[in-house]
Amino acid sequence: MLKEVQGKLPAMVAMLGEIVEMESPSDDKAHVDRLIERLAVLASERGGKTQIVDMPDRGNHLRVEWGQGEEQLLILCHIDTVWDAGETKKRPFRVEGDKAFGPGAFDMKCGTVMTMFAMEHLVNLGWPLGKRVVALFNSDEEIGSTTSREMIEAEARQSTAVLVLEPAIAPKGSLKTARKGVGRFDMKIEGVAAHSGSAPQNGASAVQELARQVLWLHSLTDYDKGTTVNVGVVKGGTRSNVVAAEAHAQIDLRAVTVAEAERVVPLILGARAETPGTKVTVTGGLNRPPMERTAAIVEMYRTAERIAEELGIEISEGMTGGGSDGNFTAALGIPTIDGLGAVGDGAHAAHEFLYVSKMAERTALLVRLLEEFGK
Repeated sequence: MLKEVQGKLPAMVAMLGEIVEMESPSDDKAHVDRLIERLAVLASERGGKTQIVDMPDRGNHLRVEWGQGEEQLLILCHIDTVWDAGETKKRPFRVEGDKAFGPGAFDMKCGTVMTMFAMEHLVNLGWPLGKRVVALFNSDEEIGSTTSREMIEAEARQSTAVLVLEPAIAPKGSLKTARKGVGRFDMKIEGVAAHSGSAPQNGASAVQELARQVLWLHSLTDYDKGTTVNVGVVKGGTRSNVVAAEAHAQIDLRAVTVAEAERVVPLILGARAETPGTKVTVTGGLNRPPMERTAAIVEMYRTAERIAEELGIEISEGMTGGGSDGNFTAALGIPTIDGLGAVGDGAHAAHEFLYVSKMAERTALLVRLLEEFGK
């Protein structure tokens, strides 16, 4: 079966090149919708029943269903990227030896291509599964899946297992059996403006308070527990000779377990001012719950490990600090395995690439996993 999939590599690379060149920034509805429409055609050509889910203010999403059965398996892919429109003019899709390059090729348009060809293979076999397969292609994963989360969780609740075609962990290509949860917060600090030279005592510096808050927030990091708090964006004040009346910060939280997230989130939300005359307000919360390595997830991985051995390929497992839509499904208690997509490196970086030969290996693994879980 692996050799058969390997024979499809030229067609897979051609599709990958096409959809990489169809740029899809998360916040660019026109570009995203164009790609979603194209993917609907590609899925329909491969026997899928397609439904474009219209979004008024964000990019549309695509739901595709293959096969029949009372039970279903769920595949998750996202088609949005972190790259602005025009990036492919600077870095067009290209293949050099066994490496394919291009904006979003690794994260995660390769996973979309793999899904299309895995489904094509199963349809050509006459659909050997006893379950239907639903694939969701959402357009806002990189910005928190705010419009697709409800759809993802609704489909997950109807599914016996979830397969996430996010890229594998670099550089070994490990599958993801655990992910940290992600929290996002905005901090606003209000102070009192005053002339910094003639009447500084009449002011209360929001920037001074911001400095204290940044130090305190970073002190919440605990590497032994796998918890990190990072203040990634700060701004405040108007002029150097004005005591700052306002300041802002954007905060990122990562936590390995739900219990740890539940401990730290209230601390951040409960931040209080130390500088007299200032006020601190924090909004936000846990955007993605942790994907914990449960017994059900371990069992899924053991199945993948056995299938990989049968195919003559090597796999491993690991945890990553990044979040995905698999965090949502795993938190619902649905067995979920992630990182089944591209093997390569450089997610969100200009040098991102994937190994072309691994596309065939991972597509064959996906087919066999669907056959196994679809019994």
